[in-house]
Amino acid sequence: MSSSVIDFVATEARFGARNYEPIGVVLSRGEGVWVWDTEGNRYLDCLSAYSAVSQGHCHPKILAAMVEQAHRLTLTSRAFHNDQLALFYEEIAALTGSHKVLPMNSGAEAVESAIKSVRKWGYEVKGVPDGQAEIIVCANNFHGRTLGIVGFSTDPETRTHFGPFAPGFKIIPFGDAAALEEAITPNTVAFLVEPIQGEAGVIIPPAGYFTKVRELCTANNVMLVLDEIQTGLGRTGKLLAEQHEGIEADVTLLGKALSGGFYPVSAVLSNNDVLGTLRPGQHGSTFGGNPLACAVARAALRVLVEEGMIENAARQGARFLEGLKDIRANTIRDVRGRGLMLAVELHPEAGRARRYCEALQGKGILAKDTHEHTIRIAPPLVVTSDEVDWALERLATTLTQDFA
Repeated sequence: MSSSVIDFVATEARFGARNYEPIGVVLSRGEGVWVWDTEGNRYLDCLSAYSAVSQGHCHPKILAAMVEQAHRLTLTSRAFHNDQLALFYEEIAALTGSHKVLPMNSGAEAVESAIKSVRKWGYEVKGVPDGQAEIIVCANNFHGRTLGIVGFSTDPETRTHFGPFAPGFKIIPFGDAAALEEAITPNTVAFLVEPIQGEAGVIIPPAGYFTKVRELCTANNVMLVLDEIQTGLGRTGKLLAEQHEGIEADVTLLGKALSGGFYPVSAVLSNNDVLGTLRPGQHGSTFGGNPLACAVARAALRVLVEEGMIENAARQGARFLEGLKDIRANTIRDVRGRGLMLAVELHPEAGRARRYCEALQGKGILAKDTHEHTIRIAPPLVVTSDEVDWALERLATTLTQDFA
């Protein structure tokens, strides 16, 4: 690294809490699927800020909407109405088929809001005894990093020395419908689950799993809460990942790509029963539903649909997955994915996935490791066939590289 890059990295290390371990590149500009570092080197972004920039870096139409709204009005708080919130509600409800919308800021806030809402529904509608509501979650889940959420994580890194944690959660294996059926009791108010476990390494459940899950939740009056913060808005080649099995959640959580990477925006989408229990003063957010956020989100949703990004994710995802499966490398244990949410899992003896990500950086690709031996690949949904093929060539070279 040059002295200027070292200065940036050293300054971060000197003043910042060390809660991340970034790869040694300092980025300064982005456009579409490409980002540039401070020295002018170009990289294909295969992380997309964990799918937050699905529409591509600095999309001009989202940028224009943000600038225009920033000149007019940025924040009023929900103490007053603004002229963007109602339009955001109307458009996202029409797109997703939702009945009620609760706007928040981060994905973790959306998850926390959903937990509060389904508990309240459980007490006031289902009739669960006060203080006894149970929510079922899955092992290896990732729903955020707030204290409430890490309390039901199974990852020691996110839990250790952060307790004590709140009760009220049951943990079952992911992809096991029988385990869900066994875990449900009269006090169960919700099943909170990711359609695909992203942080765990792009773990895809067996075919038919969510069809059975939907049946079980309906039969037992349990709210099915799908965390689509990473999988939603086209990432898997459908608007929502639930559509791969033709089901509908009772509560859907969106974030990340909801703003195209310009601004923190999230939302809880629900039927009338769950969000209908909230009354003025019982939940809120200073920035949630602010006019700047709503204008940005409206533009992000518009370009996603009008520019065919969801369909492109399906096409290019299939091309990328096929290309990855064609790589003949002794290092590869498994290749999996849906749409442009892909993963290459390495054999443990191949070493940590991070060193492969560092090697990819040297070839002009930025990807991220997870769970020691898995490389996640998730470029913006605007990636082209030529760019996919370009990436596959470099991935093939890197995955067959001898690091001994």
